[in-house]
Amino acid sequence: MTDSDATMTVGQLADSLLQRLAPVYDGREARWIIRIIFEHLLNYTPVDTAIRRDEPVPSFILPKAGLIVERLLKHEPIQYITGLARFCGHTLKVNRSVLIPRPETEELVDIIVKQWSQTPDPTVLDLGTGSGCIAIALARALRFPQITAVDISPDALAVARENAAALHTRIDFRQDDMLRLTPADGKWDIIVSNSPYIADSERTSMEANVIDYEPSLALFVPDNDPLQFYKAIASYASAALTPRGTLYFEINPLFVQELRRMLQLSGFSEVTVISDMQGHQRFAVARKS
Repeated sequence: MTDSDATMTVGQLADSLLQRLAPVYDGREARWIIRIIFEHLLNYTPVDTAIRRDEPVPSFILPKAGLIVERLLKHEPIQYITGLARFCGHTLKVNRSVLIPRPETEELVDIIVKQWSQTPDPTVLDLGTGSGCIAIALARALRFPQITAVDISPDALAVARENAAALHTRIDFRQDDMLRLTPADGKWDIIVSNSPYIADSERTSMEANVIDYEPSLALFVPDNDPLQFYKAIASYASAALTPRGTLYFEINPLFVQELRRMLQLSGFSEVTVISDMQGHQRFAVARKS
């Protein structure tokens, strides 16, 4: 990199990006996005950005940064722009075929790992795997797990398979419909699902970066049957879990009581609801006895 290659410094670029993003993003979120932009375009950590603040930026970077900003101002998520998302310490490929992994789902993984980290060879079924984030995180955290991950979308499964291969994890990926699973007896120690749980009526309160870009198939359920995926999975799991088996859901706080009753009616006598770090009732853990 030479002076002739650059028209502004690292610090000036950061300040310019912050100003351009201000109409859409608050300061904290904009600074987080800028950190990702610098990592994506220049492979800079936040420390690099700080200590190189007065260094020139190669001129070919500037139009690339400008294009990213244009997409951000249309509310496109930075993860889809870079094609990457972080989850449980791993970098995953993402595109518009899959949901962007959320911090809350990392908490769900933590719950499972704490309960099963000392158990060798657990059998795991991840329903609605999307990018493969849950299955991959469990594959790398548990002791010699046997993991199957299911999704209805072939495009999502292609992303998940690519992520698993990149992170050297052995997972059996299958295309199937969570609403029509073939019955099984005593097969799984762990069944986990972050299935669609947002009611259609909640669309109006959601951000444009979710509504306009993330796959509706993985987000929404009908207002008249918001537990449709949970009911189908619970029905399957009631027979498919081993005697020590446990069912794990990420859930909509609006339907906690209905979900608890449904699980109890499905034969799960032990149902625990756990709040996320924001204080929302976000996870359900269910056992038959």
